[in-house]
Amino acid sequence: MANIVLPGQLISEKEERMGYTFVENGKTYATVPSIQNDDGRLVPLRGPYEPLEEDMVVGFVSDVRFAGYTVNINTAYGAFISSRDTRDKFALGDIVSAKVREVTEVKELTLTDAMSLKGGSLIKFSPVKIPRLIGKKNSMVTMIKDATGCDIFIGRNGFVWLSDKGDVSLAKRAVQKVDAEAHIPGLTDRVAAFLKENKKQ
Repeated sequence: MANIVLPGQLISEKEERMGYTFVENGKTYATVPSIQNDDGRLVPLRGPYEPLEEDMVVGFVSDVRFAGYTVNINTAYGAFISSRDTRDKFALGDIVSAKVREVTEVKELTLTDAMSLKGGSLIKFSPVKIPRLIGKKNSMVTMIKDATGCDIFIGRNGFVWLSDKGDVSLAKRAVQKVDAEAHIPGLTDRVAAFLKENKKQ
């Protein structure tokens, strides 16, 4: 039986490597409200994006300067692309994907490998549930892309970009369904049934 876990609550009597937890005196504790399944796996219900180097993120350019670009990535922290680190030119409002190169002690981010995502739109998604949207070996996002014909780019920070081709409405509703039901067992089967029922003939 799954259990509701609150921030600060004991998860394991030993040190475990999992997201949205901290270790103290050899024991593991939760940092956000979560559900702990029978197998011990933790499914966070909500929580902010915790940036890590090498993360792929999605955001939009919020400031253009000579030195580079400030990117809004759905966090309270700053994210910056140096002009010296990209050949591309971005304009205010451009949607971009990038990789986190560095995270400072105060959580300011330096981004690299920036790429413009032309057209399309951004939707917000719970950062803690992003692994469920990706799925094992990209299974969930691939299923949604194949059923809708819509290109999807997922940022670990909780911004999801949908292209303007294919059945964008169905893709958006499927993504939102994953966000709302990520903590409930049988998610893959429900999303597959949802896509089949609503796919345009």
